[in-house]
Amino acid sequence: MIKMKLKMTTVQVILLGFLCMILFGTFLLMLPVATKGAHGASFFDALFTATSAACVTGLSVQDTATYWSMFGKIVIILLIQVGGMGVITVVVAITMLMGKKIGLAQRKIMQESISADKLGGIIGFTSNIIKVVFVIELLGAVLLFPVFYKEHGILSGIGYSLFHSVSAFCNAGFDLMGYHEKFSSLTYYNSNVLLNIVIVMLILVGGIGFGTWKDIWHNKWHLKKYSLQSKLVLCASVVLLVIPFIYYYFGEYTWLSGKERVLAAVFQTVTPRTAGFNTQDLTKLSDSGIVVMIMLMLTGGASGSTAGGMKITTIAVLVCMAVSVVRHHKDASAFGRRIHMESIKNAATVMILYNMLFVLAAVVISKIEALPMLTCMFETSSAIATVGLTLGITPGLGMVSKVILILLMFLGRVGGLTIFFAAFADKKTHMGRFPEESVSVG
Repeated sequence: MIKMKLKMTTVQVILLGFLCMILFGTFLLMLPVATKGAHGASFFDALFTATSAACVTGLSVQDTATYWSMFGKIVIILLIQVGGMGVITVVVAITMLMGKKIGLAQRKIMQESISADKLGGIIGFTSNIIKVVFVIELLGAVLLFPVFYKEHGILSGIGYSLFHSVSAFCNAGFDLMGYHEKFSSLTYYNSNVLLNIVIVMLILVGGIGFGTWKDIWHNKWHLKKYSLQSKLVLCASVVLLVIPFIYYYFGEYTWLSGKERVLAAVFQTVTPRTAGFNTQDLTKLSDSGIVVMIMLMLTGGASGSTAGGMKITTIAVLVCMAVSVVRHHKDASAFGRRIHMESIKNAATVMILYNMLFVLAAVVISKIEALPMLTCMFETSSAIATVGLTLGITPGLGMVSKVILILLMFLGRVGGLTIFFAAFADKKTHMGRFPEESVSVG
């Protein structure tokens, strides 16, 4: 009898982990107890919702508040929590609680899962991540409680606060506001200062990345001691907060005034990276406002965070490379450090992959559904960047279009390079080098 030993790479394990979580979530959401009706959800509705929750996206084919039962909502928020922290992180945490030892192979998988810079101390780092996540989410729920207590009372208020705190921190964008109006997101609270500030802060903290947390915790205000990754994340984050805010304040929400205008500009600046909540009707945005939001969605948050998108560091690395070319420098650099060529190649690959996929997917959906191209580009960028914002077309899309969005959400959460690394893991590396020749560009 021949024994076959299955060897899997770290990226294949991560990929399989997300697939198993999505399929298990689909099974649970198909149970009759998961919906308010006695029939249960269809396989396709359950699959779409489980994928959206596990990939912390927020796109929905059924309104979360009115369609799913208490059990279904609990399944969704657990999928969001596990998907936000990373399925591998959660599995390892359970293993640790059971008192089992974590081997070298498992530590390597953990490092890949949370984008840690080194293998040493990975167990302690992961434990700290889990503790900090729960503390921040609990704090967010406490701060949101006064908002929901007035409308729902103590027990329901606690449930609403926890759900939206976890959804915001994990950059998921799922909400329970459908009892006001289906798929209304947080538009009912567009002038509530406390809710706007708390949700925005949870999104930002969840999107800066675990590595940046570590730098902030250990080095405090000594910015010079931060890693290049953290410096790029924080610097780019400030730029992506200031410039879009100025645009949305002066260019889009001119019909609002006072605090409502400020809150609208701030919230719509932050939420595309990549939370999926909205406090204003996005269909009222101009074409240029939609394009700006698409660019913000595709950029996303930081590597090793709960956010999706191409990642801030991807854009920052390419900008540094462009600056070095314009200034005739041999190497791309930032903050007195030279950026490794491997990082530049990966960044270029990610950008090409994301832009190519979201545009091609938009073309297909536009043709199938006979919808405007810009509207479809908004939807596909929201899916691949795991944002969850929509111009309202998601529930009405046909099955083929929804399948495309499912694939984009999955690809966006696990990462395009992860898919390719998993697919070609067994290929032998080509060690030879071809003769070199210049090619004119630009």
